[in-house]
Parts: sequence; C-alpha cells; structure tokens
Amino acid sequence: MERVALQLNFTHQFQFAGYYAAIEQGYYREAGLDVTLLEGGAGRSAEAAVLDGRAEYGVGNSTLLLSRLAGKPVVVLGVVFQHSPSVLLMRQQGGAPDVRKLAGAAVMIGMPGGQPAGADEVSLFLQKMGVAPGQMQHLPPSYRVEDMINGKVEAIAAYSTNEPDYLDRAGFSYYQFTPRSAGIDFYGDNLFTSEQELRRHPERAKAFRAASMRGWQYAMAHREQMAQLIHASYSQRHDRAHLLYEAQQMELLLQPVLVEPGYMNPQRWQHIADTYAAMGLLPADATASSAYKGFLYRPVPGADLGWLYLSLGVAGSLLAVAAAFHFSNLARERRRTEDTIRQGELRFRTMFEEAPMGIALIDTVSGQFLDINPRYLAIAGRSLEHMKQSSWMEISHPDDVPGEQEQVAQLLARSVLGFRHSKRIVRPDGAIVWVDASVTAIATARHGGPHHLCMLEDVTDKRQSEALIWQQANFDTLTQLPNRRMFHERLRQALAQGRRDASRVAILFIDLDHFKEVNDTLGHHQGDILLIEAARRIRVGVRETDTVARLGGDEFTVILSDLDDLQQVDRIARQILDGLLAPFLLGQEQAFVSASIGITLYPDDAGTIEDLLKHADQAMYVSKGAGRNRYSYFTPALQVAAVNRMRLGADLRTALREQQMQLVYQPIVALRDGRIVKAEALLRWNHPQRGVVCPPDFLALAESSGLIVEIGDWVLRAAAAQLQRWRAGGDAGAADLQLCINLSPLEWQREAEAPGAWLRQLQALGVPASAIVLDMREDALLGTGESMAQRLQHLRAAGVQIALDDFGSGHASLTQLQQCGIDYLKIDGAMVRKLAPGTSELALCEAIISVAHKLGLQVIAEGVETEMQRALLLELGCDHAQGYLFAPPLAIEAFDALLRAQRPLHP
Repeated sequence: MERVALQLNFTHQFQFAGYYAAIEQGYYREAGLDVTLLEGGAGRSAEAAVLDGRAEYGVGNSTLLLSRLAGKPVVVLGVVFQHSPSVLLMRQQGGAPDVRKLAGAAVMIGMPGGQPAGADEVSLFLQKMGVAPGQMQHLPPSYRVEDMINGKVEAIAAYSTNEPDYLDRAGFSYYQFTPRSAGIDFYGDNLFTSEQELRRHPERAKAFRAASMRGWQYAMAHREQMAQLIHASYSQRHDRAHLLYEAQQMELLLQPVLVEPGYMNPQRWQHIADTYAAMGLLPADATASSAYKGFLYRPVPGADLGWLYLSLGVAGSLLAVAAAFHFSNLARERRRTEDTIRQGELRFRTMFEEAPMGIALIDTVSGQFLDINPRYLAIAGRSLEHMKQSSWMEISHPDDVPGEQEQVAQLLARSVLGFRHSKRIVRPDGAIVWVDASVTAIATARHGGPHHLCMLEDVTDKRQSEALIWQQANFDTLTQLPNRRMFHERLRQALAQGRRDASRVAILFIDLDHFKEVNDTLGHHQGDILLIEAARRIRVGVRETDTVARLGGDEFTVILSDLDDLQQVDRIARQILDGLLAPFLLGQEQAFVSASIGITLYPDDAGTIEDLLKHADQAMYVSKGAGRNRYSYFTPALQVAAVNRMRLGADLRTALREQQMQLVYQPIVALRDGRIVKAEALLRWNHPQRGVVCPPDFLALAESSGLIVEIGDWVLRAAAAQLQRWRAGGDAGAADLQLCINLSPLEWQREAEAPGAWLRQLQALGVPASAIVLDMREDALLGTGESMAQRLQHLRAAGVQIALDDFGSGHASLTQLQQCGIDYLKIDGAMVRKLAPGTSELALCEAIISVAHKLGLQVIAEGVETEMQRALLLELGCDHAQGYLFAPPLAIEAFDALLRAQRPLHP
C-alpha cells in the first residue's frame, strides 16, 4: 500500500464526506493506497501543505488559479462543488437588503488586499457591488456565528451549507447574498495536487482521483449512513441533524444527478479567470500564458465532455424555475426573485447549449423538432433550419422507425413515461450514426403538449469497437474464417439441431500435408498467403450452409449438418482434396500441398463435442499414415489404437527410471574388405508386458511428449561408455571404431537453443568427438537455412561427423548437402532391398553414389540382405554397408565376439 496524505481545508464535517466514504468503503485500498486525512482550520493551508511536501493532495477553492498563474506548481485534479458554497451573511437592519450599508461596519470576510482572502468570491462580490475592502473594518475570521448574533460584526463570509443552519436554530434574522447573483460563479472544494506528484506518480494520482470520486458518488447516495459515520468516527463538533442539513445543501452545489463528480469545464475556469481579470487580479489573457498550461488535469484526453450521462429529467425551464425558487427562499430577497429566475434560466440554457449529449424537444404527435441543442445537430449532420423542418422519422433509419413509433404510441397513451433504445440516424451524405437514445414525456408551459425530450449519445465508435472485438474474438484474423471459439459454438448449435431433427452431423478435421516445409523454405509470409488461398479453396468445396473454421496453424475443420446421406460427405471430402492439389502461386515460386482429412459422424461415433473432435483427429492421423492426400472415417479400432498409444505413452515415462531401455549395436562394414569400421547404436525397449518394443512403435510418442531429449541423453551416455570399453579393450579394429548415434529433430532443436551442448557432454564423458557420427533425418535439415549449416559446421570443426539418414526418402537438396557439410549419405533400406539389375532403384543408387563422391561424401547403404545387393553396391562404388547380410543388431556380448574375431564379414 502506498501511503499518501490529503490535506483538508477545514475541520471535519460533511463537506468532506466523499473522502471518508472512499476510506470506509475501501476504494482507496482497492487502488493500492493508504490515505491519511489531515484536518484543516486554524491557519493550516492545504496549498502550503501540498507544495512543501507535508501532503500529496489537498482541497482548495478557486484561488488555486491565482496561485498557478503566480508560478506555484498546483494542478487541479477535479471539482467537487460545481458551485461554490461561499455566501455573505449580513445582519438584518430594516429596509431593503443592501450590502453598501456595510461601509464602515465591522466584518469577518478576510483581511483587505490579502490572498486568498482578498480574492475569494465574497470579497470580489462586495467590490463588484461597490464596497471596496478598505471601506470596512476587517476582523480576523473566527468562524463563529455568535460574533454576528452578539453584534460583534455586521457580516461574515460563510458557507451556505454550514452557518445558516445555526443562525436559523438561534432564530436570528439575516440576509444571505450569493456571489452568483453578481455573475461570480466559481467552483468550490477543488481536489488538487502538485506537478511533482503528477510527474513522479502519474498512476497514483489517477488512482487517487478515481477512488475519491467514487467516494463522493457513494456519500451523496448514502447521506444518513455518512452522517452517522462522521459523527461517530471523525468529529462531534456538529450534531447529526446539522450534518444532514449540510448534505441537503450540498446536493444543490454538487448536482450529482446532472454532473459526474470531478467534472470541470475549461470554459468555467475561463469565466473565473475573466472575473479575476475584471477585478484587476489577473491580466486579460492569463489563460493563454504558458503558466496556465497543465493547470487542469486530464486523466483521459478529450474526456471533459463525458459528464452529462443521465437524463436532465425535465425541460430546462422547469429546472430553472425550481432552482430560482430555491435561491429565492435561501436569500429571502423577494425583490430579486425575477432576476434569480432569469439567471437560472440562462444557466440552464447554457447547460442545454453546451451539453455533450444531443438534446431535443419534440412534438410527440407530429414528430417535429421544437428545440435542439448544437450537439444534436452535430450528431444528425444537419443545420438548425433543416431540423426545424424535419421530423425524427425523416432522419432515422427506415428499419428503426416502426419499433420507435410503437414506443412513442405507448408514450402518447401514457402507458410508459419514457423509454431507452438504440437506433441509427442517417445523415444527408448517407453516413450512418449509431446513437443511444433516452426519451422522456414532459409538459412545457412554453410549447404546450404533448411533447417529449430526446437525448442522444453518439455510440458509433463504441459500436465499431465492439464489432471489431467480437470479430477478433470469433474469427481468425488471417483467413477470416471462424476460429476455434466460434467453431465450438457453431458445432454446439449443429449438434442441438441434429438432436431435434434426428439428423446426422459430420465433422471433417483437415491438416495440410507438407505445409511446414513450405513455411520453413519460403518464409512465414508466403506460408500465410498459402493458408489464405487454402481457406478459400476449402470454402469453395463445401455447401453454403456448412461451416469452415481454422483451429490454428495449418489445421482446418468443416461442419456438415443436415445430411441426407453419407455420400454427400464423400463428395465434399473429395472436392476439398482435389481443390488443394492445384499448385499454389507464391510470388515467383510454386508450392504443392495436399491434405489429410479425418471424418467423424454424430451421433454414430460420439455424442459430445470433445469425443467427436478427438475421433476426427484420430482419423486424420490414419490418413497421414496411409500416405496423405486422402480421407479416413473414424472406426472403433482407431479408438482402441489411441488408447493403446496413450497407455504406451504412460509406460514410456517410467521406462528409463525402471531401466527398461537397452542398446543394441549393428555393425557397419567397409565394402572393400568387409571389416567393421563403425557401429550404429539402436534403441530397444524391454516392456514388462509387451516384450521388446522397437523404436518405430514408441519414438513418435517420445517426441510428442518431449521425452525424446531425456531418452537421447541416456543413449549418449550408455553408448559412449560402451565405446570407451571397446576402445580400451585392445581388440583388433576396435581402437578406431566409430559409433553412429541417431538424433531426433527435437534434439537438434535443443542444440540450436544451447549451442555446444553435445560437445560438452562428449567432453564430460571422455569420448573424442572424432569417434562419433551423428545421424540426422532429412526433415531436421529442411527449411533450416544458415542456422543449421552453422551448427553442423561447428560440430564438424570439433571432429564430429554427420550422416544424413534414409537419404532418398525425403526432400533434401544438393545445395543443403553442400551448405551443411554432410559427411555420409545413408541410402534408405527400402531402396536397397529393391536392387536388381535393370531396375530404376539401381539407377538411382548409382546416381546417388556418383553425386555423393563428387561432393566429397561417403555412402552407407542400409538394409543390405543379399549377396547380390552387396555385389551391386560394391560395383557401384558404395563405401560402406549395414544389414542382416553382415549381422543383425546385436547385444553387447555378441558384438564383443565380432570385434574379437575381427574377421571380414563376407558371407
């Protein structure tokens, strides 16, 4: 909690109820503030306390403007009293009330010529009425009404919320003069701070202001509660009845129904400055000076027109009459009643004209505009003359008129007193403006009736923002397809309709084949272009009533509802596949992708969204495994396989800990002499129930779960330790034996994130880098660019050799082989097993070996099983071979025997 202090400008009473409420209701605490209230009075100046650092915030009157222009760095955060409570109370002397009778009299209104005493509203009022400060006998203010009752003084400066109550209780007769009657309409009880506080703690100042104004809203809505709180916890100087009197009078000054607490109008401050200038206290253009800049706090730029958020209630004339009646009662000046009413009308007319909300008086029967403020004209985009000749129906959107006419008819029938609604106004240029309208039936003496008051707020930007937020929350920003959230909602609706109609719903889960290769090779920008075009082609392949969504990445879904027969599903799936086969034009390049589609049906396969999506995903992976560019339906067997994979994945997490993994070694021989020159370390999992599980059955699970990195570390440690034993054993041929270790793409990625990790592990294990050949798959090489080439060159510089596994089954290019510095190409065993004289496989192998040798690479043939294959490879110039012809993967003991024998492994 940040500790701050608020210096009040007087002693505790209802005048500061908003700050008590902010403390008691926890508003400051919610804002992260621990606020201390410092009581004023007895010469304690709030302005001085804030400027010298004893308090961060203060409560002051409009003389803050004079201080600012005198060079003091004060900043007004917000206005509490829209009209100052300062009044002049004068003893009744008989005859008409006349302040000029105070000439030569003793008064308590502050010392002449002093600031702020000489610049407050009462002193300015007397000067304007022709009574100069030097004409009166000034006594220091005691703030005691007894001094006037006992005849010590003839007049006192007071607050309309305070001293009149005690004078009325004493039965004392007095005149009350308000400076507003002379056109001096100042703000009162301004919340302010210093420039230093704003500069150092802008967020704290913003939070303090907001919490304070929340407190004022609460206090004025709970007066009884606040009066009890003040009397019990803050001060017993005033009884509860007086506190409630103060609250009632403050209602007229704060105007909480009309004005948001804290609102301040720059024009009103200009009026205050003009008043000071007229009395000689400021130059005429004071507010244009640089000293004035920054005097008014702006928590939200442009927010000073957001104050009029509730209905003005009734027509301005009625409010003016009510206000005038109140002022006439307070002042007891019957002779001034008409002037007060006229001034009140002028004030409320000003409020009508300057209001940030559009306001219009409308004839309810004809719809004609009788009176319109400038803001209403601006919203409608029309002139006053045009509007006076129009009705509200003529400027409204045709689609909105019937509904509003029904509500206006209820207004005429007096079944409702008012209504709120949203509508559209059509401007002359055709532009559409969305407004929130509040309509209230009123009766006006000026115009007769029936009439209604219409207040408009332009919410076009808000509507557009809401529409944009909704769009972003429910649609994919790249393809403009429904996103995952909207897809789930559409699927929920489709299933609900399917339950009602007893119809089928199909879900197609679409994954683009080879998209990652395009993205990695051509870049993400071209990948985005491909996704946009793919989305368009998928939409073309479905019906207008179907939903196509993008779940993320290259995954799309389609909802097919209201199916007559399943042949529709087959036809749509085939149309999607065919549409995606055409080449994608990406700038100067062409890309080819296909799709793998998984299909599940409701209610045949499942009854919930979660199960349907899971089944569609399983079916999609079947299409991937079957060669891609096809679609597959979900079957119960897929679920059984998925459960088995899940259980196998769970068992895999304990395999290392329970020492279920082991390594076997398959020799790699030099074809020219048949001697063992390398060995490939191959992983086996001795599952306690399933027996020996080979890598193809669990490596995909290991990679998807991230366990492959942990398993890879174990393989390196175990293989390196065994290699050390072989090299140290003294067996013939073992001294130079190299070990081939397979690395998954995830392990290469870790090497990219932490360069040198492999070399550091080898060093820690005491294995020379030259003893290791790292096998990498082609997919780890694709789309990696210079970063992979640099990592491989770094490893090769340290002595590690690199082999590209299963060459011929993927899409690696010769350029990548050169850039990445590959040492060995391992010909895929599927190609080797088909070797025979005159076959295309023989021609491909010959081409691979020839190109490899020209690039300075050696070739290892995998899967050699027959003597014919060995002879053909030897004839083609292949360097090394491995396969069952020479030896299967062997346990350590069997491999030891081969090394000890170290004889050529010809059949």
